[in-house]
Amino acid sequence: MTATDPALTALAQSWCALSLLHGRIEAHIERALQAGHDLSAREYSLLDVLSRQHDGDGGHLQMKQVADAVVLSQSATTRLVTRLEDRGLLERYLCPTDRRGIYTNVTEAGLELLEAARPTNDAALREALDEAAKNPELAPLVRVVENLKAPVPA
Repeated sequence: MTATDPALTALAQSWCALSLLHGRIEAHIERALQAGHDLSAREYSLLDVLSRQHDGDGGHLQMKQVADAVVLSQSATTRLVTRLEDRGLLERYLCPTDRRGIYTNVTEAGLELLEAARPTNDAALREALDEAAKNPELAPLVRVVENLKAPVPA
């Protein structure tokens, strides 16, 4: 294969379209959450992931699991947790069965902010997808996103 191989060129163009769609959606959601709730898209995502924890077996996430869920490095996730903890939206505590483990819970204030921000996030996502669907290069990706059957968390 050469650098001008049509299959590679098509693959690169597809990747660029996917990256463009992601960037547009994230930027639109970011602006809406910042304006309406003084919350970044990453902060919203972290609150959302942590709000889904439960007290049952395996219900609390370790920092690596949280980092994977919000698509950040562990160190970036730790800094994000610290920022939200400083704002009173999260709290950390030692794992009762393993003193080396530290868990993070969403506070009542964090849950209230998350619930207030959820409609903004959802509306911004819908708006961004509707706008992207007008672009012939992005429209097929929008249809895929809209038809994707993501697993529902237990």
